[in-house]
Amino acid sequence: MRISRLAPALAAATVSVLALLAPTASAAPAAPPTTRAPQPIIGGGYASSGPWAARLYANGQESCSATIIAPTWILTAKHCVSGGSLSFRIGSLDQYSGGTTANGVQIYTHSADLALVRLDRSVSTTYATLGQPGTVRVGQSVQVYGWGATSQCGSEINCQSRYLKVADVTVSGGCSDAYGGSAICASRGNGITAGGDSGGPMMAGGVQVGVASTSDRQSSTAYANVTAYRSWIQSVAGV
Repeated sequence: MRISRLAPALAAATVSVLALLAPTASAAPAAPPTTRAPQPIIGGGYASSGPWAARLYANGQESCSATIIAPTWILTAKHCVSGGSLSFRIGSLDQYSGGTTANGVQIYTHSADLALVRLDRSVSTTYATLGQPGTVRVGQSVQVYGWGATSQCGSEINCQSRYLKVADVTVSGGCSDAYGGSAICASRGNGITAGGDSGGPMMAGGVQVGVASTSDRQSSTAYANVTAYRSWIQSVAGV
């Protein structure tokens, strides 16, 4: 069944902390408004940079967040890629203008909540660097990015952010993603992920270690563990 937004609760099953740390087998973007007060994801603030950021549209409708990891490859969540034809705006903080647009022409999915989408054109930008096992640790402050809901509104598609958001969260341990795969769990810091942030990155020291899978939209979130599935990503996308 298609999961159209971040699931309402974290998967119940957990794995050991060791599983978190070790692998398993164009036009310039418009500037976001400035403010002194924290702004959402739900909480957090506006991102000041994100050349690797990609907004995913399904059948032309804003849907999920993603990253570009190579000239023709997008990394996102598996539950984001079953909604019809896919297109992306890449390298702009503004999901409606700037950056580069491209279409998805081929989709590869993993048993975990991960998907790779091959683009119909090569995009030149700064690509997200992917983490290796040991990149992230329990207690570490990491950053999560997305164009998702800015509040717990009734229809989260109606309160998604025009501009890319970022929030600090704290790694709490290993857990399961929406499909039972290895995930990194994090607790709320100055914000938390919500609907529309699905597929977006968790960054540790500027290196991508996770892909947004589930969130309770209040205190905790789970990200498919990129470091645990590096061999699969490399076998498909070459990075």
